[in-house]
Amino acid sequence: MGKLVYNTAGHSFDIEDRTLSHLRMVFMNKLRRGESFMFHFPMGDGSGTRTLWISPSIPLVFHFYGSRAPQLNRRWIEDLMDEASSPQGLSVTVEPEPESISVASA
Repeated sequence: MGKLVYNTAGHSFDIEDRTLSHLRMVFMNKLRRGESFMFHFPMGDGSGTRTLWISPSIPLVFHFYGSRAPQLNRRWIEDLMDEASSPQGLSVTVEPEPESISVASA
């Protein structure tokens, strides 16, 4: 379980390491382009959902507790990027099956 630490007040939210790794890629790409967006996610304790405004001017920290970085699913990153670019903002979607690479046999 990792943490997303939001703004200088240090508000933190528990997010599973695998999901957080994918979100980090989406946040990094959107913010590098100077694009702000809304991020909606359910609270792990069942207390509802939170919505954060993600902007280049707001400090973020991605804190991972796992010792190894998970292998990233490019298809999921693309889905999450599409979500983040939508008028509704980014919501974590179910991870799709990774695209398989077919190898031609000789």
